[in-house]
Amino acid sequence: MSDDHRYTIMTVCTGNICRSPMAQIVLATRFRDAGLDGSVDVLSSGVSDEEYGHPIDPRAVTVLRDRGYEIPRHHFAHRIDRDEIDRTDLFLPMTAAHMRALLRMLPPEDRGAVRMYRSFDPALNAADVGIDDRLDLVDPWYGGPREFNTAIDQIDAVAPYIVDWVRDRLDA
Repeated sequence: MSDDHRYTIMTVCTGNICRSPMAQIVLATRFRDAGLDGSVDVLSSGVSDEEYGHPIDPRAVTVLRDRGYEIPRHHFAHRIDRDEIDRTDLFLPMTAAHMRALLRMLPPEDRGAVRMYRSFDPALNAADVGIDDRLDLVDPWYGGPREFNTAIDQIDAVAPYIVDWVRDRLDA
């Protein structure tokens, strides 16, 4: 990796208002705490434009704040675009459905950079890190505090493993 390129991670969900911004905030915090924020950018997007322009869901904001995470002053939900695809090194879809949609958007040479977010969780014993519905991050959209807390628990649990994996690639 060249000195002028920051390693870029894109978290991806449906509308970019719940899971992907939650994962973006958690990962950005973890990379900062690991001293890697100068080398890594964490972004988020959706595979749909149905929530275009919306802020982070207030329920997601609540669980993030409850866990001590800082909320960015501005979030603009959007569908992943060509520029983001071109500059992303690691795509982290939240579910197998997101992964399938994302893979349809990517050129064949970029498809190897896609890993489901929870595929990094060693507790799941995922032999195949490809498309696997068992690795889906819970969808909190139709739920309440319990579902949003479950989602943030899943995101938090996996984040250190993603940081370690990226650190290994940066050190290589």
